[in-house]
Amino acid sequence: MSQIIVVANAKVKKEFINEVYLEIQKLHKATHANDKGCIQYDAHKNIEDENVFTFIETWASIEDLEEHSKKEHFLDFVKNIEGKIESLEVNKLIKQNI
Repeated sequence: MSQIIVVANAKVKKEFINEVYLEIQKLHKATHANDKGCIQYDAHKNIEDENVFTFIETWASIEDLEEHSKKEHFLDFVKNIEGKIESLEVNKLIKQNI
């Protein structure tokens, strides 16, 4: 089965950058501790725009990713950042073995 890669870019409203960053840290820790099939789950800060975070995730399967999106820690994250994100783009990719 092919791995699933997620690349998500979130532009945070400037006044909420510290608050959202704390939520990202909590989500990162909880995901690594509790989500089956999580191979990589990292957040990166954009060099050119300090209000943009890029999540790069690797999941063992689409089912594992879908299960992650139903977990309490993920749903809490979504609730806690509501209204604090200016834009969000999520790309779900299938890793190609070349």
